[in-house]
Amino acid sequence: MTSFDSSPTLTAWRALLALAVVFVMLATTGWTAVRHQRSTDTRTLALAAWAKGSIAGRPLPDATAPPSTLAHFFATLTAAQRTRLADTHPLVVGNLNGAPVTTRYRANRRAIALAGAAERKRVRDTRLSPTGRARAQQRLDRFRSMLAPDRHFLAFDPTGRGLAAEVFGDLDRARRISLVVPGVDTGLLTLERTGAKVNAAPVGMARSLYAAERAAAPGVRTAVIAWADYTTPMGIGIDAATGTLAERGAVRLNALVRSLPGPAPVSLFCHSYGSVLCGVAASRLPGRVTDIAVAGSPGMRADNTGELHTRAHVWAARDSDDWIEDVPNLEIGGLGHGADPVGRGFGARVVSADGAVGHSGYFVPGTESLDNFAAIGVGAYTSVTCASADDACDAGAYADAPA
Repeated sequence: MTSFDSSPTLTAWRALLALAVVFVMLATTGWTAVRHQRSTDTRTLALAAWAKGSIAGRPLPDATAPPSTLAHFFATLTAAQRTRLADTHPLVVGNLNGAPVTTRYRANRRAIALAGAAERKRVRDTRLSPTGRARAQQRLDRFRSMLAPDRHFLAFDPTGRGLAAEVFGDLDRARRISLVVPGVDTGLLTLERTGAKVNAAPVGMARSLYAAERAAAPGVRTAVIAWADYTTPMGIGIDAATGTLAERGAVRLNALVRSLPGPAPVSLFCHSYGSVLCGVAASRLPGRVTDIAVAGSPGMRADNTGELHTRAHVWAARDSDDWIEDVPNLEIGGLGHGADPVGRGFGARVVSADGAVGHSGYFVPGTESLDNFAAIGVGAYTSVTCASADDACDAGAYADAPA
């Protein structure tokens, strides 16, 4: 006779309880949640204006058109006309997959400046509470930082917590492109950090990876994108334990990758909940995505790499100090994200993360995780260090990719 204590039902409920506790830890030990955001949807207003707009007597294309359609439209315009659209409709043009990269940079610089001007007024608005004015000052400071001359944004939306994607390197001429896909509590106020935690935020991760790739292959032109352009789980809640936001983000990631210029191979570096998104997106991504590397992953919503239905090389890293190891690797009723990507049965190539500390330490200079990611990003697969001596994460399984 089976006792109640060992029944499958009780075991499942215990697993769900453990899962809930760990995701509360994720929310409370991760980046501070950004609450009480503005409700004005400036992008909706911008899209309405775009829909009514025209250029040289021609109507503007649907902003949701495929990248190829938008690329053809912009190719028919003169340089002056592209500039005019970027200046007149910055919040739309800056986010159009298919628009030229330099046009998007210009549009987003203008959109950031306009967002900064709006926050400057809010800082001085005595009708706002002290908390509201302080939050406006935080956003103003962030926008001022983003306007530095050497910064280039491929996406920007100040609505709510905000979205952005920053580029390091020459994206148009790159021979290898890497995307950093971050996890929970990502928004404009958590886009970057300073001090000891600089490499725990998307911009710091991408900047570190770009420097490491250049050091690993000085003769290879690379570009790295800090892709914080999807709505991530926020604070304590069910979103971090489900795949709903990952599904929505996967659509955006796929659209961005399909719009990238040139034929350069693309590598994805997906941290924490970002790895859930990458797992969901894997089967839809174009063939130019050659590598999907996950770090500190709670799962990719798959039991093994075969279920990802991708031809990309799948890599995984987890340091010995990462509490994500305590997340139950299961999926019950939509809760949980499936098998552990560093588990032997999953089928990923497990790389060393020696030197990394904690859940957000994978992109710190001097760690083997960052060195391995850089080698993957430039296609130098035989330079990758495996997690253990008996692993075959490089093993000549792949020749070094063409640079």
